[in-house]
Amino acid sequence: MRRARVVVAGLGDTGVLTAMHLARHTDVVGISVKPGLVSGQELGVRLSRPDDWSRDYWTSFERFRRLDRVRTVHGELTGVDLEARVVKVRHDDDSESTQEYDTLVISTGVTNGFWRRPTMQSSAEVDAELRGVHDRLADAESVTVIGGGAAAVSSAANLAARWPAKRIDLYFPGARALPRHHPRVWQRVRHRLDDLGVICHPDHRAVTWAGPTSAGSGSITDHLTSGTVEWTTGQKPATADAVLWAIGRVVPNTAWLPPDILDERGFVRVSADLRVPGHEHVFAIGDVAATDEFRTSARNRADKLLARNIRADLGGRKLHDFRGRQTLWGSVLGAQPDGLEVFSPGGRRFRFPVWSVERVLQPLIVRRGIYGGVRPGTRG
Repeated sequence: MRRARVVVAGLGDTGVLTAMHLARHTDVVGISVKPGLVSGQELGVRLSRPDDWSRDYWTSFERFRRLDRVRTVHGELTGVDLEARVVKVRHDDDSESTQEYDTLVISTGVTNGFWRRPTMQSSAEVDAELRGVHDRLADAESVTVIGGGAAAVSSAANLAARWPAKRIDLYFPGARALPRHHPRVWQRVRHRLDDLGVICHPDHRAVTWAGPTSAGSGSITDHLTSGTVEWTTGQKPATADAVLWAIGRVVPNTAWLPPDILDERGFVRVSADLRVPGHEHVFAIGDVAATDEFRTSARNRADKLLARNIRADLGGRKLHDFRGRQTLWGSVLGAQPDGLEVFSPGGRRFRFPVWSVERVLQPLIVRRGIYGGVRPGTRG
């Protein structure tokens, strides 16, 4: 009997894990514009220490042992026929192909600045982009970071740690940054920012300008600019050699999907069990899926639940609901030369010494435990 075929559309952090879970039970085809997992995590480390970031967050697909059973396709999704159960793909040589499926998983994520874009890239192009952004920031004498979330805070802290002589300013719109974390988290991180010399500016909301907003076509600002920033909150304009916009305005990568399965913002509508309403054997997960206000299925590790639900769906069994956690938890600044700080949902701090990150966390818990084994190589 033929095994069911699952097409995983998008192989980012969540898509890769979902494909791994399914590969033991079904035929899986994964489609990605990247030649490997180019994670959207830890922006601050990516900008300040790209070699360290690449080691842990940029991994070619063939190095994942649990992807050996997955057929990966390097291409851009251009359309889908939900009735015929076929997706359309454009490849880097402009040729086109189709992939039939029994079940479709939509995990194409969002666009959010230069660090998360659905652009077709080779390995060399990924490396060049990482190095180019890093070099641009290295050349700047002053850097302004705009945003109050973890990406902005981490960027400011890591840039200051990497280049202590630079002036690093962090502007955020509220009285405190990290508003979705427990207040104790911001208290701890604020002390770290002060120690690093980052100048914090609360209650500053930047004037932004309209950019491309259609799904998959770009982001609302250039995200790495220079010059003057003005404020809707009335303060004097700020000027810097480099301005990093990490304001959390994301665009879902859903231009290839029919409008009837999208909500008013372009995200994929899903029921509690991650199915797309009105379409059999179609699911969505990750930042592209409108599971809740903050689309938390990726951060709350719904990949295992989704894999179980897909198998249950194919077997005619009951599916289970996803229940997300709204309070953020985990690392804020990423691994540092002196170790890693992780925060619980209640704001409690746990510290891992640097030796445990290098010898236990990454090789045993992440590479072996979460990903099921990663072959040695120059990345990851």
